[in-house]
Amino acid sequence: MEPKLIERINELARKKKSVGLTAEEQKEQANLRNKYLKIFRESVRQQLDRIEIVDDDSSIKQ
Repeated sequence: MEPKLIERINELARKKKSVGLTAEEQKEQANLRNKYLKIFRESVRQQLDRIEIVDDDSSIKQ
């Protein structure tokens, strides 16, 4: 995950709480959040895809 992406998301969130966002900044925030969620979901999916369940009879199931 890109630290700059998270940093910018947090920066916009702080600004939204303090003074509000312009329409352009709101669009940027929405796009950044969507990008973050996409990366997060892909990461979780990769982790889940690597999980193997081993039964008592030592057979592997995915």
